[in-house]
Amino acid sequence: MQAGWRIGSIFGIPLYIDSSWFLILLLVTLANSQDYLKWGQILSWSAGFAVSLLLFGSVLLHELGHSLVAKSQGIQVNSITLFLFGGIASIDRESTTPGQAFQVAIAGPLVSLGLFFVLSLMAQVLPESSLTGALAGRLAGINLVLALFNMIPGLPLDGGQVLKAAVWKFTGSRFAGVRWAARTGQAIGWIAISLGLTIFLLENQFGGLWIAFIGWFAVRNATSYNRMTDLQEILINVTAEKTMTREFRVVDADLTLREFADEYLITPDTVPVYFAASQGRYRGLVSIDSLRVIERSQWNTQTLHDVVTPLDQLVTILEKTPLFEVINYLEIHKLSRITVLSPAGAVAGMIDRGDIVRAVLTEMKVPVPEGEIKRIKSEGNYPPGLPLVSIAQTTASYSKA
Repeated sequence: MQAGWRIGSIFGIPLYIDSSWFLILLLVTLANSQDYLKWGQILSWSAGFAVSLLLFGSVLLHELGHSLVAKSQGIQVNSITLFLFGGIASIDRESTTPGQAFQVAIAGPLVSLGLFFVLSLMAQVLPESSLTGALAGRLAGINLVLALFNMIPGLPLDGGQVLKAAVWKFTGSRFAGVRWAARTGQAIGWIAISLGLTIFLLENQFGGLWIAFIGWFAVRNATSYNRMTDLQEILINVTAEKTMTREFRVVDADLTLREFADEYLITPDTVPVYFAASQGRYRGLVSIDSLRVIERSQWNTQTLHDVVTPLDQLVTILEKTPLFEVINYLEIHKLSRITVLSPAGAVAGMIDRGDIVRAVLTEMKVPVPEGEIKRIKSEGNYPPGLPLVSIAQTTASYSKA
């Protein structure tokens, strides 16, 4: 669910404001309200408030620059949200080539730079003694700072996105681009934290805390980019063969329904899936639900041949299928588990969401209790904080490029 309040839309993109936006609106108003006292107290406060609104108007145009270029590449833009640190555009996926990624990244700073030149010209044309001219000059400076600050070469800033695109182009690896830009963002963030705390402790200036807070935000987001990249690489490199389990049993397709129920369904060591085979060939998946709708009087005469679903009618994958495709198959076909086939067409294993989580966390070297895996298998939901579905969908878009 989208956080914040929707205030409208532009070019079909919903616009939201986060609750933190009101805090920065107040702070910017207070910081600017005393700069225009020569025009009177009321106009001074009005001008400070106008600067706050125009600042976020500039941020909105900056994000709109990113969004419109992304839309031109066929990327869905879900929303633009204004919050404490400025604005953010939420998009369905990233660009699929380094050139397109560069275009999206540079669009925002170019908009801010364009606003700087236009507003600087207005400030030159308008009378120096006018409040409008003063506001134009202040806003021009704000947009210049916005452009330059965002070009710092570290994620999550636009400069980090530009660096990512450049390394991606040079190395041919998007992952290498993200890692370089994320590590740079982390380094810059820690520098900002150190500098801000030093200013606060030695100079007793609260502005240092704001610098440190921005640095913390940069470190947190750059780390998030790194973690997301780790997950994407895992979903590409880990295959169904490494993920599947043998939580199924092969039974004789010539068994009557009564024999099957007595031998396999009322024993303590039942398994979730059964396949029927005869004469050395798989006949299909045994549908337990089908047994329930068949009259008990027919259980002694009908065999498993009568209730199986042939393999060619099942949604199946091969052992070498990458994990992101497995996740997408489960979601697209709304399955609780999926059948894995060997190159010879035999059933090699089964995969459910619990198996996927176990494989991912094992690759990440994160211990996970087997009881948690059983819970995931039972409920059929990925744990909160592990957005495997969205990551798999994004990864699929890169694989098609």
